[in-house]
Amino acid sequence: MSKETFEARIAEIEALRSAPAALEPLRKALRDRNNFICSKAAAVAGDLLLRETIPDLLNAFERFLKDPVKTDPKCWAKNAIVKGLKDLGHEDPAVYLRGIAHVQMEPVWGGQTDSAVALRGACALALVATSLPRDAILIYLADALADPEMRVRIDAARAIAQLPGLDSILMLRVKAQAGDKEPAVIGQCFLSLCGIDARASIPFVARFLTGPNEDLRFEAATALGECPDLLAVETLIARWRVEKNAEMKRAIVLSLGVSRVPEAKEFLDQLPK
Repeated sequence: MSKETFEARIAEIEALRSAPAALEPLRKALRDRNNFICSKAAAVAGDLLLRETIPDLLNAFERFLKDPVKTDPKCWAKNAIVKGLKDLGHEDPAVYLRGIAHVQMEPVWGGQTDSAVALRGACALALVATSLPRDAILIYLADALADPEMRVRIDAARAIAQLPGLDSILMLRVKAQAGDKEPAVIGQCFLSLCGIDARASIPFVARFLTGPNEDLRFEAATALGECPDLLAVETLIARWRVEKNAEMKRAIVLSLGVSRVPEAKEFLDQLPK
């Protein structure tokens, strides 16, 4: 396929967003061997909420799992298909369970890289809305919370927040205290905890404001700044008043700057310019 033909094909698929009869052309595009063309068709199908394309999306996903490095490099098709299925409210967990376990090592300069990271994260988030029993979903998310790739671990922590309950809180608190080589993962655990139960989680997150790990001190401040609860703002202000470290004081001020709680702005307005 020439570059001109390829670009024309993509333009045709995009034009289907406003076409009166998009279903059959999209089904045809979803059968295309080119993973990028299929990814564009999956995106349009999801955006147009064409639930009739769900069988076509599922068939395409299975097709691109066969010899995936060759048929779907960079996981373009599978990523778009999963997003499309999620947008269409597809509740059968089977496809997401395939995706959350998929690892796709592809050659890069000097070695290999896993191109299925975004796919596993997207499937972790999609599992939350499926017909799978809640306990089973949490087991898969617990595994994803230990994925080798940071992005998947972050998405797992985000997904757990969508299943509020004591068991979810326990998982996130254990992970936060066990630590992670990437502070951003623990930062997401803080955010998820505050999203599930802010009042109970703020004192827990506040412990890390004075912990030995500088990165986690900053992550805790950020999470409290994003928490829309007055107690989080009061906690940050109290810490700022006694904090000796200039960088940490600045981090607290920046966190208060993004807070949606009016008292945060009132405090910042009182600071010397």
